Amino acid sequence: MNAEMNPILEDGFIRFSDIKPHHYEEAFEAGLKEQDENIAAITANTEAPTFENTILALEYSDETLNRVCNILFNMTEAETSDALDSLAAKYSPILTQKNNEIMLNEELFKRVKAVYEQRDSLNLDTEDRKVLEDTYISFVRSGANLSKEDKARMDSITTALSSLTLQYGQNVLKETNSFSMTLTKPEEIAGLPEYVLDAASQRAKEAGKEGYLFNLSMPSYSAFMKFADNRELRKKLYIAYNSKGNRGGDNDNNAIVRDIVNKRLELAQIMGRKTFADYKLERTMAENTENVYKLLDDLYSNYMPVARKEVDELNNYAGFKIEPWDWAYYSEKLQEEKYNINEGMLKPYFELDRVKKGVFNLAGKLYGLKFTLNNSIDKYHKDVEVYDVTDADGNYVATFYADFFPRSSKQGGAWMTEFRGQRIKDGRNIRPYISIVTNFSIPTDSTPSLLSFSEVTTLLHEFGHSLHGMLANTKYASHSGTNVYRDFVELPSQIMENFAYEKCFLDDVAIHYKTGEKIPDELIRKLKESENYHVAYACVRQLNFGYLDMAWHTISEPWVPSDSVTVEKFERQACSKTTVLPTVDGTCTSTQFGHIFSGGYAAGYYGYKWAEVLDADAFSLFKETGVLNPETAGKFKALLQAGGTVHPKQLYLKFRGKEPTVDALLKRNGIK
Repeated sequence: MNAEMNPILEDGFIRFSDIKPHHYEEAFEAGLKEQDENIAAITANTEAPTFENTILALEYSDETLNRVCNILFNMTEAETSDALDSLAAKYSPILTQKNNEIMLNEELFKRVKAVYEQRDSLNLDTEDRKVLEDTYISFVRSGANLSKEDKARMDSITTALSSLTLQYGQNVLKETNSFSMTLTKPEEIAGLPEYVLDAASQRAKEAGKEGYLFNLSMPSYSAFMKFADNRELRKKLYIAYNSKGNRGGDNDNNAIVRDIVNKRLELAQIMGRKTFADYKLERTMAENTENVYKLLDDLYSNYMPVARKEVDELNNYAGFKIEPWDWAYYSEKLQEEKYNINEGMLKPYFELDRVKKGVFNLAGKLYGLKFTLNNSIDKYHKDVEVYDVTDADGNYVATFYADFFPRSSKQGGAWMTEFRGQRIKDGRNIRPYISIVTNFSIPTDSTPSLLSFSEVTTLLHEFGHSLHGMLANTKYASHSGTNVYRDFVELPSQIMENFAYEKCFLDDVAIHYKTGEKIPDELIRKLKESENYHVAYACVRQLNFGYLDMAWHTISEPWVPSDSVTVEKFERQACSKTTVLPTVDGTCTSTQFGHIFSGGYAAGYYGYKWAEVLDADAFSLFKETGVLNPETAGKFKALLQAGGTVHPKQLYLKFRGKEPTVDALLKRNGIK
C-alpha cells in the first residue's frame, strides 16, 4: 500500500478532511503488520538480549499502530459516526488480542527478563532504567508468568473486556441522544434566563422545531435544572438524565456492567489477587484498598456532618423535603439570598473567547507559553480551533486543538487527550499534538458562548491536563505527559482550578461581554465568600462515586444479579451512607458511569479526591510565595515535564519538600 495515498499514515499534522473510513482499515492493517514484523525481529535476533535490541526495539515497535489508534478512538469520542463506531467495535478486540500475543509471548518475555535481571550492571540513566522496569512489570502483570491454560483465559477475558467497555460507552451516547423535550408554553419555561432560552431556541431551530428544545447535553441539562420553575419538568429531565443505560432496550447497560465487573474479577484472580482493586491499585500512589478506604473514610467523617447540615438548610429554605431534581434549583436561589450572587450575575463576565485567552495568558505568566491561532492546520470539525504553542524563546512546543461545543456526535463531559504524544527518537524531540474537548454553551445569534463559573473551572481543569501533555519532555512516549499513575494524573488539572478565584486571573478574563467593564471588586468578594457554598455536599457526592467504584471492584465472588439484587439495588447499598437526598426508582449511576466502565478509572475514581488533597497542599506553596512566583512555577513545570519518568511520590516531594496531608484541603474548604 502506498502510504502517500493514506492521510493517516503520513507524518506530521493530521489531514482530517481527507480521511475516509477505508483509510482507517488500511492503516490498522499496515500498523498491525509492522508491529508483527518488529516483534518477530526482536524474538528472532540471535544476539544476546540488550537494552537496545530488546527494550528499545519493543518501545518503538508500534508507532504506526499508535497513530491510527489515537486518531480513531479520539474521533469516536469527539466526532463519531456509525461507520467509526463499527470500526472501533471491529478493531478493539483485535488490538487487545495482539497486545495479549505480545505480552504472553514466551520468547519475547525471556529476552525482556534477561535484560531486567542485568539492570544493575547496565549503567542505565534514570529514564532508561524506568522504561526497563516498567516493561518487565507490564509483562508480569499481563500474565507472562502464567500457565498456558491461564494465559489463554487471560487472552479471552481482556479481549471480551475491550468489546464490553466500548459497547458500554456507545450505549450511553445513544441514550443521551435519544431524549429531548421541546417546550412552547410560558409556564414550561418560567424562570429560565434569556441566555438559556436563546440557546434552547437555537437548538430547536437546528432540529427543525418551534419553541425551546432541551436535551441531555450538559449545558442544556444543568441550566434547566438550575433555573426552571416548573418542578414536574425538572423531574422529567432529571429522570431521563439519570436513567441512561437503565431503561431496557438495545442500549441497556445492566448486563454489560455485570459482565465487566465479573471479567475484571476473573482477571485479578488469575493473577493471584483477591479482587480487581487489589490488582489495579498495586501501580498507584495509594498502593492498596486499605489506603483508598482510609482516604474516603477520613473525608467522609469530616465532610458528611457538614453535608447533612447543608441539606437540612436547603430543606428548611424550600419549605419541604427536597427531591434530587430540586437541589440545583433551590441551591441557586439560596446562594443568591445568602451571598447576593448567582450564575446569571456571573455569566456575562465569562465570555468563552476571553476566558480562553485568559487561560492562555496564565500559561504564559507561569510557564512562558504563547498560543497562536493557526487556521492552516486541518481539523476534524468546523468548531475546532488549532493553536501553535511556543515557548518564551519562540521554540515550537506543541500543537493544541480546542473543541468546546456539544453535538450529537460527541460524548458528554470534558476531557483532554492527545493525537500524538511527546517523545525523543533519533535525537529528535517529537513534540505533541494535544486536544481539549468540552461541552460548553453554544453561541447564539445574539449572544456569544458564556460560561458558568463551574465551566470556567472545568476549562482550567482540562487545560491543566493539556499542560501536562504539552510540556512533556521525556525520552519515551510511554512516560510522556499524562502517562503517570492514575491517582497522580489529576494533580496538574486540579491545581489549575485554584486560579479561578485569584485576582490576577479574574482581572484578565472577567469582563462583561456587552459593556466591556471589569467584574466589580464587590462581585469578586462575593464569589470568594461563596467559594465553599455547599462544598461538603459536593465532596460527599464525589465520595459517593468513589465508594460505588470500590464496591464494584472489591467483590471477591462473581456477581450474579437477580430480582432482589439488581445493578440498581447493588448501587443503593454501596452508596447508602453517602446518600443525602431521596433515591429515585429507575435512576442509576452504574449504567452510565463511563469513568469506571468505559474509561480508565476502574478502582481509581478515588483519585480525584486523592489528587485534590495533593493540589490543596501544592497550591498552598503558590499562595505562600505568590501565585505567579516564577521559582514556584518553575518547580511545578519540572514536575509536569517529568511525566512518568520518576515515581510521583518523589516528584511531589521534590516540588513541595514534604508529604501532603488532608489539612490543607480541609482548611481551604472551611471544614477546619
